[in-house]
Amino acid sequence: MDKERIARREVLRGFAGCAAGIMVVEMAPEAAKAAALSRFPENSALVTEKAKPLPYEELPGFLSRAQLTPHHTAHYGGALKALLGHEQQLGKLLQGSEPLSSPAHSFMIKDRVNRANSVVLHELYFDNMTARAPAPKEDIRAVLSRRFGSLERWADDFRAACLAANGWGILARDAVNGQLYNVASDLHEVGVLWFGQPLVVCDVYEHAYYVDYQNRKADYVGKFLQHINWDEVNRRWQAAG
Repeated sequence: MDKERIARREVLRGFAGCAAGIMVVEMAPEAAKAAALSRFPENSALVTEKAKPLPYEELPGFLSRAQLTPHHTAHYGGALKALLGHEQQLGKLLQGSEPLSSPAHSFMIKDRVNRANSVVLHELYFDNMTARAPAPKEDIRAVLSRRFGSLERWADDFRAACLAANGWGILARDAVNGQLYNVASDLHEVGVLWFGQPLVVCDVYEHAYYVDYQNRKADYVGKFLQHINWDEVNRRWQAAG
């Protein structure tokens, strides 16, 4: 592996922590491992530079293969391809002597955050859905009940956040105060908590549901709530604590 590829991978490791609103401070590898910063999500393409495969081909009664396949390939895979391209070009620019003030340079600086967040949010989204949802573990059920009154009240609030958002509905833990928030995000890089640790992620861009639901966004969100992989959500909660 050449030096340029190694440097790009180290930059992407940084994105694995700061994407989706998780800010990373420089720390020793042992401390970073202890903080479990790389566990949102596991085996992210932001670290490996390779797209994660879908954990399923379809989710019967919820999302078809015709819906999931182009979503995974074009939107998730496309975001990763664009991000890696930006990192390669920016790496060359930084190693050169040209002024770093061109419109193309400015665009790439902004767009790589958009693309990195798109990659990690899609990974969190695909990983937190399942064909048959397990019952929520007692610890995640208890913390949601304390914050929102009950699991059902959380679901109502989360549904409202999803319907209000143009891009993402996210249940996140704020590492600053430890509180849980349902966040309505209109773009990959807009509406995040800077120290937010995402626990449940729902893609509400039209490309996530239009093949199966056309413009029935509320129906899609309702089905999503029936197909949450609570074992994965609980794993994220344990890693966030």
